[in-house]
Amino acid sequence: MPMETKRTPTGKLITLLDAAENLPGAGALRLRSYDLLGAEAGTSMVDVGCGAGRAVADLAERSVRAVGVDPDEQMIAVARDRWPEGDFRLAGAYELPIADASMAGYRADKVFHVLAEPERALAEARRVLAPGGRIVLVGQDWDTVVIDSGDPALTRTIVHARADLIPNPQIARRYRNLLLDAGFQDVTAEVHTGVFTGPTMLPMLVNTAEGAVSAGAVTREQADGWIAEQRTRAETDHLFLALPMFLAAGTAPT
Repeated sequence: MPMETKRTPTGKLITLLDAAENLPGAGALRLRSYDLLGAEAGTSMVDVGCGAGRAVADLAERSVRAVGVDPDEQMIAVARDRWPEGDFRLAGAYELPIADASMAGYRADKVFHVLAEPERALAEARRVLAPGGRIVLVGQDWDTVVIDSGDPALTRTIVHARADLIPNPQIARRYRNLLLDAGFQDVTAEVHTGVFTGPTMLPMLVNTAEGAVSAGAVTREQADGWIAEQRTRAETDHLFLALPMFLAAGTAPT
């Protein structure tokens, strides 16, 4: 669950994604997304914004014919290197290199917040899904980051300023209605909240404050003081961060 935008250098983003995939609860969240997909042996599924390919490899272990799609050439190269048996294709969410009605499942994890036209991506999902196919969207609401601090007002400013750097920061709260408006049926939504009390998430907190500085919302001095407080909290077992992750799922009409 990297706190980065689409402008992040790919090498850094891969490092952040790798770290996010190993956070407590991340594995269970991925498994939940596969269960919502109905990922059964012999079915074909596409992972949009596949990054370094972890989900494609996981699905292949279930004997799913998985296709990973990503618009970043370096991401695709890393995915192909890590999972040489995988099917990875260079493309974006708006124009998938996949035949009409050929997929039983469509998954997009931490993708829609960088899309300027989510409705267009969902129309493309409808195109590639077979009747009765399943769609699962996973992501965070970037305004909904809970951080304990001695300065709640400053914390609120930092979180919201960082969120404003994201093209679609509140997209996760819209997942359900977006799926309904796109014509999907049996739409469900759920939230899984990760709670972190140790130093693991300090890089994310630092990044959040740095984003607020770059946006001009807080001063360098304010950010440094806030970061120092969070470091002290981590050292004294008083850090508290809660990060909700939203999953929405639906079925393509038959």
